[in-house]
Amino acid sequence: MSQQSAWAVVLVLGVVWVGLGVWWGRRAQGSEGFMLAGRNIGLALGSATAMATWVTSNTVMVAPKLAFTQGIWGMIGYSTAAFGLMLFAPLAIRIRHLLPKGVTAGDFFHHRFGQSGWVVFFIITMVYSLAWLVTMAIAGGELLNVLTGIEYGRGMTLILVVCVLYTLFGGLYAVVGTDFIQSLIILVGIVLIGVLVLTRLDFETAHRQIAEVQPELLNPLMPVALLSFFNIMLFGFGEVFHNNVWWSRAFAMKEKVAPKAFLLSGLFWFPIPIAAGFAALAAGPLGVNITDPNQTGPAVAEFVLAGTWLGPVSGYLILIVLFCSIASSIDSLLAATSDLVLNDAANRIFKRHPSEANFRRIAAVVIIGIGIIAWSIAIKRLPIVNVLYSSGPLVASLIWPVVAGLYWRKLNRPLVIAGIVAGSVLGVIAYYHPDFGWFTASLVGAAVSMVATIAARWIMADPLPPAS
Repeated sequence: MSQQSAWAVVLVLGVVWVGLGVWWGRRAQGSEGFMLAGRNIGLALGSATAMATWVTSNTVMVAPKLAFTQGIWGMIGYSTAAFGLMLFAPLAIRIRHLLPKGVTAGDFFHHRFGQSGWVVFFIITMVYSLAWLVTMAIAGGELLNVLTGIEYGRGMTLILVVCVLYTLFGGLYAVVGTDFIQSLIILVGIVLIGVLVLTRLDFETAHRQIAEVQPELLNPLMPVALLSFFNIMLFGFGEVFHNNVWWSRAFAMKEKVAPKAFLLSGLFWFPIPIAAGFAALAAGPLGVNITDPNQTGPAVAEFVLAGTWLGPVSGYLILIVLFCSIASSIDSLLAATSDLVLNDAANRIFKRHPSEANFRRIAAVVIIGIGIIAWSIAIKRLPIVNVLYSSGPLVASLIWPVVAGLYWRKLNRPLVIAGIVAGSVLGVIAYYHPDFGWFTASLVGAAVSMVATIAARWIMADPLPPAS
């Protein structure tokens, strides 16, 4: 695809998303309408926005890479992130019961763990949310550069600007509405490519070739792949259980809709990494020359599309699907992170909440500010995996405190908080230690925090505040 064509596609998509953001944003009345879409999101939109947000560039880029380098466990391992969405379904019921008027995940941490617990949560979630946002921006710039030749900085900037614009115009209404359309585009694109791979592949021949050339990819006991499997699963639990992206949706959906929506979104999302990974395993048997494992997904997609009547427009289709997968995560992160600043930081740090008259103006400044911070980091073109997975132990350390805080009536809160800090620190050390590696970091963080949380149930436990 030429740069001119790529610019045209991205600009058209940008105009469409911004236009829809402005249109949907007219429904956002007041701060609650802007941040939580009036707490009135139904099942279809709720399921679609959760699924689309979870279909990041990592889903369509990292999942094929893991399958290409780690085989069957790499293919299946990434799909375990769907379990986080499914298990959040029952948590959503408890969340709404415990905090019927809650706005953010920070409200829960402050309510159950006090100011100290909230401070630890706020630092971790802001670090992680910015890391996730930055990786999405980097992925957008990298993909436009690889697929079209558009200079990295320009492509990354364009994607961020588009997402910032429609988010600040429409808030969660705009995010949910665009996510619904983006989820349909992503699903159609992934299913189409999967079907084309199936029609081009002889399974018996493919299995024999992989067994002869890359037998470790079929080894169910590959140590690194097994560790990576559980590390990714715990990382996914931590991402969903703590992040305001999901809590804001739990608060925004109709009460009886939330658990069904999260369960359905997890079920819909589960096969996507498997399909993407299967396409990667088929690269060798199909004769696709993979020179860069990071580009396995797009390379296989382009190869199978080129052999069909869709060949002349294959580049456009791939670009549209990847653009939607990135935008659906960036907009959600912008909205959820700005909510934390507008609600949590304003109330608990500055002791002032924006008035209804000034809310939209202040919200716009916050969203633009977050976008500028993300851009200033992403412009450095850091390695995506290092940016995101180094924060894995931080979020994994919050899994057990969230579950315990939701369901247990007594806890030693200082001990829980100490466990979160210890798990985060030791997990980060494991990530960078040459004798451990990234595939153990979240395991370490979750294990240390789990021990501390269980101990906190029995050692000098105090009653937690009731529902409010």
